Amino acid sequence: MSQTPAEEKKQDGIPEGLWLRCPECEAMLFAKQVNEALKVCPECNYHFKVPARERIAQLVDEGSFEERFADVAPVDPLGFVDKKKYADRLNEYQAKTGNLDAVICGKGFVKGRPLMMAVMDPEFMGGSMGSVVGEKITRTIEAAIEEKLPLLIVSSSGGARMQESTLSLMQMAKTSAAIARLDDAGLLFISLLTDPTTGGVTASFAMLGDFIIAEPNALIGFAGPRVIANTIKVELPEGFQRAEFLQEHGFVDFVVERKNLRSEIARLIDFCVKS
Repeated sequence: MSQTPAEEKKQDGIPEGLWLRCPECEAMLFAKQVNEALKVCPECNYHFKVPARERIAQLVDEGSFEERFADVAPVDPLGFVDKKKYADRLNEYQAKTGNLDAVICGKGFVKGRPLMMAVMDPEFMGGSMGSVVGEKITRTIEAAIEEKLPLLIVSSSGGARMQESTLSLMQMAKTSAAIARLDDAGLLFISLLTDPTTGGVTASFAMLGDFIIAEPNALIGFAGPRVIANTIKVELPEGFQRAEFLQEHGFVDFVVERKNLRSEIARLIDFCVKS
């Protein structure tokens, strides 16, 4: 019977987790080196997915983040069951991530600039947007309005959460209406799109930023490219729905490497916010 790479490494005396493979260029990478590079491949510049709390630590000044709305917890209003109960799935992801749902919200400082922020977690059900995600993002927007602070939302999502059906789709209107109130208040909204940002998240708050930033090669769209190609029966152009393609066609303002995000966010705040 063949052995898995982890079993082979264990037999060879190499500790598990010491190396990882880049999913883009397939190079074997020293995990510590990747972590020091903010989870970016040193060979091909592939930007790995980042859990919400790690993303926050990358962006804000050390020790400056104050979490809010942490007690907002999901329920199973529809008693939804597919291969397993939705309630059981929630319990599994809560245990896996240590979070109640797929977004972490709060106040932080980026290079000394205060802001409200909501950061989606791709490790919690693919960052899908259910009622709790919509509620927490809306509360974060309202807090930004109340405290007259700029807003940053980091999107990483497969879209609406099917286990909540229409309730999840309602979050698109709810969050978009809150962004409109933020705009009426004359406050800055920076939207950061990471890989992937798709479905109902793209179709709502993610594309409503005053500035829309994307990480390199992030997949951004509503339906996936395979679905679109099969529907319209046309070969899609190279790079379709990737960050650089969207920038070229006017849907994204800047494509910014992860190591430069803090500086770019601070620059935009300085450009737009009166001291």
